[in-house]
Amino acid sequence: MAKYEYWLTPEGLLKLEAWARDGLTDEQIAKNVGISRETLYQWKNKYTDISDALKKGKEVVDIQVENALLKRALGYSYTETKVENGPDGKKVTKTVKEVLPDTTAQIFWLKNRRGNKWKDKQDVEHSGQIGGVTIINDIPKPDTS
Repeated sequence: MAKYEYWLTPEGLLKLEAWARDGLTDEQIAKNVGISRETLYQWKNKYTDISDALKKGKEVVDIQVENALLKRALGYSYTETKVENGPDGKKVTKTVKEVLPDTTAQIFWLKNRRGNKWKDKQDVEHSGQIGGVTIINDIPKPDTS
């Protein structure tokens, strides 16, 4: 059996999808398969099942993380169930708990989704005169490299 044939089986495709879902890069996946990254790219172009398995794995985990981040940013409630054994039998207590919105998650979301409005440094153009001082825009910026 040629090397690629195993990776087209349901078991092989499931492994590829799982590695992608676990966050492995294409280079790491290729190493796990025992091929070069270039060969993996060729397989992805030639065999849609392999390409689809890798895409599915990456998309699923990305969506799950996005949903978890959004949920944490907005806050949510959940029901906690406790079961206690006592002399009168089992006692079930249900409590609704609140998780407050997380400002760090909100900041992260906004900086990444609305970067033009929420990035740390805004590019601002200045011109004209303030009091007796003329503002000139062509002052060289310091080298930050």
